Parts: sequence; structure tokens; C-alpha cells
Amino acid sequence: MSDLFPALESGSDRPALRFGERRLTYGELAGAAGSLALRVGGASRLALWATPTLETAVGVVAGLLAGVPVVPLNPKTGERELAHIVADSAPAAVLAGPEVNLPGALGLLERVDIPVAGTVGPLPEDPDPLTPALIVYTSGTTGPPKGAVLPRRAIATNLDALADAWDWTADDVLVHGLPLFHVHGLILGILGPLRRGGEVRHLGRFSVDGVAEELGDGGTMLFGVPTMYHRLAEVLGGTGAPGVEGEESGRAVAKALAGARLLVSGSAALPLHDHERIEAATGRRVVERYGMTETLINTSVRADGEPRPGSVGIPVKGVRLRLTDDDGSAITARDGQSIGEIQVRGESLFTEYLNRPEATAAAFDGAWFRTGDMAVLDPDGSVRIVGRRATDLIKSGGYKIGAGEIENALLDHPGVREVAVTGEPDADLGERVVAWIVAAEPHAPPPEEELMAHVALQLAPHKRPRTVRFLDALPRNDMGKIMKRALGAGPPA
Repeated sequence: MSDLFPALESGSDRPALRFGERRLTYGELAGAAGSLALRVGGASRLALWATPTLETAVGVVAGLLAGVPVVPLNPKTGERELAHIVADSAPAAVLAGPEVNLPGALGLLERVDIPVAGTVGPLPEDPDPLTPALIVYTSGTTGPPKGAVLPRRAIATNLDALADAWDWTADDVLVHGLPLFHVHGLILGILGPLRRGGEVRHLGRFSVDGVAEELGDGGTMLFGVPTMYHRLAEVLGGTGAPGVEGEESGRAVAKALAGARLLVSGSAALPLHDHERIEAATGRRVVERYGMTETLINTSVRADGEPRPGSVGIPVKGVRLRLTDDDGSAITARDGQSIGEIQVRGESLFTEYLNRPEATAAAFDGAWFRTGDMAVLDPDGSVRIVGRRATDLIKSGGYKIGAGEIENALLDHPGVREVAVTGEPDADLGERVVAWIVAAEPHAPPPEEELMAHVALQLAPHKRPRTVRFLDALPRNDMGKIMKRALGAGPPA
């Protein structure tokens, strides 16, 4: 019996995967993935060209059934970075859809085309729970990407913890349009439903109409990132397509979201005004959670909990979490003010950075993984992220300031469409707060002094931006996260 996907054993005709008009039942998935697993069994590692297709889902399941570590590859990765990942992970072959043209960096690897049909037969014996399942490469913001080795136990444990937090069952139908080379889209979005025995409907590419159609046709859960929810909120708020067509789209989206059982946002903080617009139009609140490649999901607002904008909930089952000060001492105050670095431990952690023993050792404080994320604890024990230590913790005038709360305050100003807050060296303050803003009306941005005063009134005078810079757009990566280093963010020299 498959330890990760027990539903595959049934060979049933229950829906498992749907990508547009293409779909597989559990019986068909068992046949396709099982036959591929027998073909690739015994390989050292397998690269997977992770396009948002049915083939990618079959490929990752096959690798896990075979007990062979899978290295998901982002199809948008540049040649230099791709060559580094291939050299570092040394896969024996690359799995890809038959119609895919692979880049030159993969030219020396054996190619194995992924089937979407096959004969159902006995599945391979399950390997040890600590056997590597996936090697997921980090974004490489501080150097070449590192391969985080995730064991089978971490995936099973974390998905079961999310089932507990979200009341996730085989009756759920998950809708999403996330990339499939990352933890969010691949592990939560594909492996999560398959572990429960439920269905996943992937949009291929996110679209507002696609979300409305699939949720309106029996979808019960939606996974997305803030950029996606922002686009949904714009349509709900009447700022999407103008005219009768736009109004009809807004009504369809509102009805679809209102009918979903659970709306989950992750990978970055969802701005307050998007929370409010979605709730006002649908009566539903978006649940936020917090995780990393190396840890999977650490905290979440529970399905039976009370979602609050800015809160990522409490630790999920099996995860222990603490905040630490600069000197390593634990911060126990639940005052919503005392900022510390999040450290976590538990069975959902990665085991190592591939070929990087020194980086692995540096990432841990004993058994605790240093996330590099800064947060505060609210009185009820819920966690509020204030940002990354390297780019979002600003030390100004003797105060520790989290960029996230300033960003939320600025987003509450009607003249601000998007914002990123960073720190820059300042001879007097140590660091000064800098706000990078995309104005709601680019040709008539709000006065800088007005924005500074707006923050000072909502938060505290020392948290106000000392510098405001207007941009046409903020730099973002494939997951919709703002790339603050591209704005010159970072600790003072």
C-alpha cells in the first residue's frame, strides 16, 4: 500500500486530477504513475520539467511511488541557474511531457516521456519514511540556489497536519493555478488532494474566470497567492473590466467564492484592503498560513478559527515554534509588539541542503531551524509575520520596526495601490524607513508628507517613512513575492 497515496490502491473511478479538459481517475493515475514508477525505479534522482500540466502531476507521483528523489525544475529558470541545479543534483534522467522542448542545459540527460495512461499493477514497496522524496531548490537570493532535501515523512506529516487544521477530506475539490515547481503548488496543491483521496482541478494558468467556473462547478477550496486574491478583489470591487461584462464577472466571482468552503492565501502577506473587499462582497474570510521550502507549513488559521488580517494562525499539529532575540534567548511575551526570529522544529523539516553541510549546520540552532522570518505573538498565541530579517526588519533610532505593518498602513491610504517598505543606511538613525509606492493614480500620486503623516497617526511617529519613492510597478518573482533586493533592500553596510 502506498504510504503517501493510499487512495491509489483502490483503482477507483473517483476523479483525481483535472487540467482543463484533461483528467484522470484514481485508477487511471495508478496505472500511469505506477507504470512509470516501474520504469524509473532504482534511479539515483530524477529531474522533473514542472510545467502546469497533467504530465507533471503524473511524473511527481511516479517518482514518489518508485522511491526516487524528484527535483522539480522551473521552466522559466535561466540557462545558468538551470545548469547549476543540474550539476548540483546530478539527476539520472529528466521527466517531461512528450510535447515539451527541453533547453540545452538538460541536453546530456536521458529523457523519459511521462505517460498519462498505463496498466494498473502492483505498486512498488514503500521505502523508509526518511528517504528523500523531493529536492526543491530555493530562490537563491543570497547566492546560488540550494537544494532542500524533503523526506517522505515531512510531506506525509505536514499534509496530515493541514488536514487537521483545515478539516480537509476526500470530499474536497481543490482549485488552484499555482506553479508546480514549488512547495505551494506541487506539495500542497497536487500531493495534498491526492493524499486525502480528493480531487484537484488545476487551471493551467490563473484566471479570474477560471476560478469562478471551477468553484461554481463543485470546487470547495481555493489556494492562491496575494497577487491572485488581489485580482479577484479588484473584480469584486468593480475595478476590473468596466461595463456590463465586468459587473457580471464580479457577481459570478462573488457567488463562487461565497460557495467555497475554504479560501487559503500564502507565500506572502495578503494586504488588509484585499481581505476587506473579499469579505464585504462574499461574506467569506481568507485564511492565511505560513511556511517555507525547508519547513513546509508551520502555522495556519484553522478552518474553525477566526481569521484576522495579518495573522498566520497558530502552529499546525506536530510543529513547535519559538521566537528568539538577537542574542538567541527565547521571547515569551504575547504582547503583539516584541519582535523575534521564528525558529521551528518537528517532523516536517527538511533533512539537509544537498551538498552543503556548512549551510545546513548554519541553518540550525540545535534542533531548531532558523527561518530568518521575524514575527510577534498575539495574546492568543497566534503569529503575525513582520518580515524577513535581512530585508524587512528595520532598526531605526533604537527601535525594531517590521516592514509589514507599515506596508499595511500605507495600503489603507486610498492613493496607494501597491507598496514595499525597506530600510536604508542613515548616519543618524542607523536605518531609515523607505516606502516604494505604486500610486492608485500614477499621474497624481499623493503627497509624500501626507503618506508619512498617515503612517505616524496609525502606528507611531518613529515608524513613519522618511523617504517615499514612486514606481510604475514593483519587481515580483513567479510566486508573486516582491523582490526587495531588486529595490536595493538589505542591512546597512
